[in-house]
Amino acid sequence: MNELREILASNNQKMKKILVTGGAGYIGSHTVIALAEAGYEPILIDNLVKSSKNIVTNLEKYLGRKLAFYQIDCNDKAAMYQVFTQEKEIAGVIHFAAYREVGESAKKPLLYYTNNLNSLAVLLEVMEKQGCPLLVFSSSCTVYGQATQMPVTEQTPMQPAESVYGNSKQISEEMIHDYVRSLSFVTEQTPDFRAIILRYFNPIASHPQADLSMGYPNDLIRMLVATAAGEREKLIVFGNDYPTYDGTCIRDYLHVMDLAEAHVKSLDYLIQQPTHEYWVRTFNIGTGKGNSVLEMIRTFEQATGQSLPYEIGQRRIGDVAEVYANTDQAQKVLGWKAKYDLATSLQHSWQWQLRKQQKGTT
Repeated sequence: MNELREILASNNQKMKKILVTGGAGYIGSHTVIALAEAGYEPILIDNLVKSSKNIVTNLEKYLGRKLAFYQIDCNDKAAMYQVFTQEKEIAGVIHFAAYREVGESAKKPLLYYTNNLNSLAVLLEVMEKQGCPLLVFSSSCTVYGQATQMPVTEQTPMQPAESVYGNSKQISEEMIHDYVRSLSFVTEQTPDFRAIILRYFNPIASHPQADLSMGYPNDLIRMLVATAAGEREKLIVFGNDYPTYDGTCIRDYLHVMDLAEAHVKSLDYLIQQPTHEYWVRTFNIGTGKGNSVLEMIRTFEQATGQSLPYEIGQRRIGDVAEVYANTDQAQKVLGWKAKYDLATSLQHSWQWQLRKQQKGTT
């Protein structure tokens, strides 16, 4: 526990209830561990459409205690009110619950807009009515579109989103800003609402001990480890004619536990700020380094000793050529910086695959 956490704990700032929507999902479940280990009390919501009740069971097994879990949809306003009423004194919310597959979003745009935008609108309304003042919102580097400068900073102008998923995140950010601006019209009292938007880059790997998921099956890392394990004949690299140093897409890959820690740092920061204020602040969360798909393959082979057969395929709809982060603001303001290097993240990814094979799970 670092000095900041010791100070907060001594001031009884921890053991605050934090609602985690999408808490059984990939990033959500890893963040539940980080929250619990930091002294917060996570309250989980998930409709289990993209996850499994087994994840909640495995979280409880790893943490050694029961967790408050509600299998509800964040679009269900009545159910959301019931959670706040039953739990009482929820100090803040981390909002992960959203569909996030780029390819699927191109095929089912209305599903993505309905789910991702309406669930946020419901959440903001319920938080306001229930007097819950703190929000950490799960955004994405896809909001930058095909940025014209690298690395991107929080001030980099947004370009048109290359995917429906990315556009849903752009609109979600606008919704949060519009909501906070609307609070300036409240005259009875100064509202107490503060939000942090975290623009994630590309989370990979899994917790090295806990039995959790590792993203969606069509994510690069899932396809990579499945190929190395012989579950796939070969890895398909989606295009090699991009304007990058080796023609393949470049991304900023960070360990999911580093990303989980960024949420803890965000809550620590929000709790320390003066009450009776309302604002939104945005931070990039990445490693600050871009790696191409071909570089990922080479690094994985070196880190694990596994061979990766691959071939070049067609470009995938919605993919930008290159995006990686400048994370100076997260380090300066939140005191957060990625700790895991790429080789370790890929080793943890391979270990996840081996555990999966041993248990015969998917």
